[in-house]
Amino acid sequence: MSIAFNRVADLIRDQGLRHRYGGGALRVQGICHDGDAEGTVAIRRGNNGGVVIFCHKCQGNAEFLAALGLTEADLYDEPLPEQQRDRPADDTWIPCRDRGHKRVAQYVYRDERGAVVHGVTRCDHKCFAQWRPDDTAKSGRRWSLNDQQGNRLVRVIPYRLPEILKAIADDRVIWIAEGEKDVHALVAHGLQATCNAAGACKWTTEHAQFLRGADVTIVADRDDKGKEHAQLVVETLRPVARSIYVVQAKAGKDAADHFAAGLGDADFRQVWAPLPYPADPSGVAA
Repeated sequence: MSIAFNRVADLIRDQGLRHRYGGGALRVQGICHDGDAEGTVAIRRGNNGGVVIFCHKCQGNAEFLAALGLTEADLYDEPLPEQQRDRPADDTWIPCRDRGHKRVAQYVYRDERGAVVHGVTRCDHKCFAQWRPDDTAKSGRRWSLNDQQGNRLVRVIPYRLPEILKAIADDRVIWIAEGEKDVHALVAHGLQATCNAAGACKWTTEHAQFLRGADVTIVADRDDKGKEHAQLVVETLRPVARSIYVVQAKAGKDAADHFAAGLGDADFRQVWAPLPYPADPSGVAA
C-alpha cells in the first residue's frame, strides 16, 4: 500500500475534484490549467512506495502539485536519495546530453483539442530529438515516436495545429516554414505559421489535409533542400488549398534570417505562384 498515493487521492477527494480510475491510473481534472475536464492528469503508484503524477497538458507535475498545495516530497512515503527520484518531465535532459549538449528549445505538437501528441527538443549543436508522452515512464515521455518494430505510435500533425485551424476559420493566410524556429519567427511578426517535425522533405499528405481550403504561403529556404521541400509541400497542397504562393527570404537563408535583417513579411520575394488566389489577377500559375 502506498501512503503517498492514498494521501494524494484523499486530498483530491476532499477538494471535490472530478476524477475517475482508468488504465491503471487515477485520472483527475487539470486544475493546473483552468480546471478542464477530468482525465488530463494521470496519477499512478510508483516505485519505492511513491506516486507518479503527470499532466498531459503541462507536460510535468509542478503546476498540479502547486495547485494542490503539495511539494515533490509529498510524492514519497519516505525520503529518497535525490538521484533515485523520478526526473521531472519538463527538465532539460535530452538524449545527447552525454555528449555535452544542452537543450535550447522545446516544441510541443498538440492536436485539435490541445492535447499533447509529441514533442521535439533542440540542442545547442542542432540535434533534434523527438518524444511522445508516456505516463508509465519516469520522465513522463519516451524518446521515440515508433515502437520496436518501427511502427509509428502517434498521429502525424502539423505544428501549432489548434492555432492553424482557428486561423483558417478566420480566413487568415497560413505560412509554412521548414522548421519550428522559423515558425516562431513568423508568429512573432503577427503571422500564423506551421511546419512538420523532423526537417526538410518530411511534409506529407497527412499534414496537408489539415489545410483544406486555406490560403498558403510557403517560405522556401534558400538552398537545394529548401527548394525540394517547397516543391513537396506544393504537390500535397494542390488538391486541398485555395491558393499557394512560394517565397524566399530577401536576406539570409530562411525566415529567421529575413526578420533578423530588419525586414518585414511584405519584403519576402515571391518565386512561384503554383495556385494563385482566385481574385489575384497578377498571379501566374505554374
